[in-house]
Amino acid sequence: MRKLVFLLILIVGTILLVSCSLGPAQPEACASGGALFQDDFSEAKTCGWALYNKGGAVTEIADGVLRMSTSQPGQIWWTNPGRNFDNVIVTIQARQTSGPNNNAYGVICRYQNEQNFYLFLISGDGYYAVGKYQSGSDQIVYLTENAQYQFSEVINQGVATNQIRASCIGNELSLAVNGLPLFTTTDPTFVTGDIGVGVSTLEPGTAVVEFDNIVVIAP
Repeated sequence: MRKLVFLLILIVGTILLVSCSLGPAQPEACASGGALFQDDFSEAKTCGWALYNKGGAVTEIADGVLRMSTSQPGQIWWTNPGRNFDNVIVTIQARQTSGPNNNAYGVICRYQNEQNFYLFLISGDGYYAVGKYQSGSDQIVYLTENAQYQFSEVINQGVATNQIRASCIGNELSLAVNGLPLFTTTDPTFVTGDIGVGVSTLEPGTAVVEFDNIVVIAP
């Protein structure tokens, strides 16, 4: 059974919105080959991701990856490239490199602001969830079965790489991991917004996750 604390990632009063950015994005370099947006996090390309080091959390681009770490249990930290999309399919490689397996990391879509967006999360001990954060609530509202995280053997656990695919198409939200579908639901709350990635730890220790090769396409 998943620990209750894993079901209650508090946001109001704990999340600090990123404020340090890489500067102006390079539209042509960050959208090519038919993709709406893509980034391999090479040093020669600037796609607008916000970088920061504060409050026990660090987001940086180094060694060809977007590396995020946090040591603050119960807080989820994220970064966005500052774009706006409607219907998208977001694919990214995510690798947990260290820290507690009782964590959460994944993709954001239809990000309106720090209080309104969808999340597609997996964990180092094999759980997943789709949820939303909406103004007026101090908790993530989980849209997965029984409003809880669900276990799947599809997710590679511990220090491992997972390919996360999040689809936001009309009212339909879908999560697939490592090429296999895990969950689909409908929700009409948000129709446009930015994409992003986020990381959280649910127990003491520093969770470190590296993201690479993000691709955003139209369905």
